[in-house]
Amino acid sequence: MTLLIIFLLLILMELAYFRVADRLNIIDKPNQRSSHSSVTLRGGGIIFLFGAWLFWFFFGFQYSWFMAGLTIIGAVSFADDVRSLPDSWRLVAQFIAMFLMFEQFGILNLHDWWMVIVALVVCVGIINAYNFMDGINGITGGYSLAVIIPLIYLNSRTGFISMDFLFVAGLSLLVFCFFNFRKRAKCFAGDVGSISMAFIVLFALGKLILATGDFAYIVFLAVYGADTVLTICHRIQLHEKLGEAHRKHAFQIMANELGIPHVTVSSFYMALQLLISAGMIWLPINHYLYLGIVILLLATAYLLFMKKFYHLHEEYLARINFPKIKN
Repeated sequence: MTLLIIFLLLILMELAYFRVADRLNIIDKPNQRSSHSSVTLRGGGIIFLFGAWLFWFFFGFQYSWFMAGLTIIGAVSFADDVRSLPDSWRLVAQFIAMFLMFEQFGILNLHDWWMVIVALVVCVGIINAYNFMDGINGITGGYSLAVIIPLIYLNSRTGFISMDFLFVAGLSLLVFCFFNFRKRAKCFAGDVGSISMAFIVLFALGKLILATGDFAYIVFLAVYGADTVLTICHRIQLHEKLGEAHRKHAFQIMANELGIPHVTVSSFYMALQLLISAGMIWLPINHYLYLGIVILLLATAYLLFMKKFYHLHEEYLARINFPKIKN
């Protein structure tokens, strides 16, 4: 009954946010680097933050350090959605939030200070990578469900985190997907959505890794990781500024240059991650060997895909940079 009440509250909160966003003109206008063509409400992913607050309130104020970090990172991200903030502000907020998550984990200590610093940098990088991948309808919501579902299954066996936390995160994703995982999205996640969900996913995944001592469970983020890391390497090779918007991710080329519907591409990423996670859970193979095999296969698939189709993106760039002059 509590989960049903939360689900109904999430729907009402999302609808209320739409009215506020419409009134305050919190919108996403398409440009040459966008993968959409119409003006759409931005920040619908604030529902992930609302969901976490509802969990905290209804289920005994659990994980308060984590909630403080999520609130900070979500608030700054939402402010950035409304009005662009300096990169330094966002990074400071992300490091503070991650520090609070580590406090929740109970891993902060002076003896291993250098490991904590490395982990902070890596985790902030993962959060921003998750944000980079939010580029087409359905991908943030669908992919996040593909991460949460295996975590729910494993939690039913090992109990590494509150099951209600995972259920509420899943419900907030379902509400968001109803409005976003469609041909013509009612809203986009915005930074508040993608970064907040990345923070939630990283917390749950971190709890699993700490409980099992098995870092190979990072494979639950393998598809996003391969696309992000290899795209960054590609852009470095092209001497591009990494902070500038672009359309070079594999999923963007699928949706833009190849014209595959957004929902189809997002469903593919979701299904591929679910398949990889299922293999991690059920295949009788060493987890670290499995992680290495997955990384190798994903990297190979990415390189072959780019070799065959990247020229289409180069042609697109040539068209927008050197438009034909009409006589």
